[in-house]
Amino acid sequence: MTHGSVTERRAASPPSPKPSNKRARPGRDAILAWGFLGPSVVIFALFLVYPLGRTVYLSMHGNDIIGQPNRFVGLSHFAEMASPEFGRILLTTLVFTLGVVVPGVVGALVVVLLLEGVLRAQRFLRGAFALPFAFSVASASVIFAVFYSPGNSVLNGVLYRMGFDQVPWLTSQEMALWSVALTTVWMNLGYGVLVLAAGVGSIPKEVNEAARIDGATGPRLAWDVTIPMLGPQLFFLIVISTINALQSFGQIHILTAGGPVGSTTTLVYSIYQDAFAYGTSDFGRASAQALVLLVVVLVCTVVQFGVIERKVHYS
Repeated sequence: MTHGSVTERRAASPPSPKPSNKRARPGRDAILAWGFLGPSVVIFALFLVYPLGRTVYLSMHGNDIIGQPNRFVGLSHFAEMASPEFGRILLTTLVFTLGVVVPGVVGALVVVLLLEGVLRAQRFLRGAFALPFAFSVASASVIFAVFYSPGNSVLNGVLYRMGFDQVPWLTSQEMALWSVALTTVWMNLGYGVLVLAAGVGSIPKEVNEAARIDGATGPRLAWDVTIPMLGPQLFFLIVISTINALQSFGQIHILTAGGPVGSTTTLVYSIYQDAFAYGTSDFGRASAQALVLLVVVLVCTVVQFGVIERKVHYS
């Protein structure tokens, strides 16, 4: 090998890259990440962590006449809940939740399935059934207060013309809770229709066409194809409806104020009564009940995820 060939090879080979003087800066990436996460963490701590910690603190303290904590009472507020009165409140909350979730979800599903058979004005009808979702809780409650009014009730007027006796919608212990539940179902129906209608729209047309070729029509098509394909939307609606029902307050306050004789006093309304109503300012007892409500919501959600979600088909 000659000296010239060696020189030509060295000239033809690409020059080796120069070592970079820049060093990796993992700390810079972490600072940048926390810079973006910082506002969210601050808001999370300010509006969730601090209120939860404050609630736990108040639940273990008694308070003076203006609601300021002044003595440590430990778990005595929780021990007071082991009473028939609080058990009745929990039972009322359970009945009210079932009376809202089951008819609300089933009603929205029936409406959406019926609308699928309407070829003309389908969008208009969907918007009409979704309209209750646009009403605020206060507005809807005032409207139903007129419907339920003992003196000039619209519903009782219709029943009277049909030959039926008047119904004490809000003044009877047996009817008041169901009347408030009916109002809540009407208010939430629009949201359920929107969610399930979007789910129906996402079902591939090929699936329905294949089912029709196999002879599935009408109720069989809805039961064997549409409803199973709506599993994710139904599961979502059940969870959200349960949480909303457990937290319902405005319609109870406007229509019955927890009466008659406490028949519509749910856990949320009991918290309001202890903390703000009648000038009691018993924030310790109210905070203890709020923690119980938190546990109830968590338990219901965990059970629903553990039982219902297993039967959900995600396409």
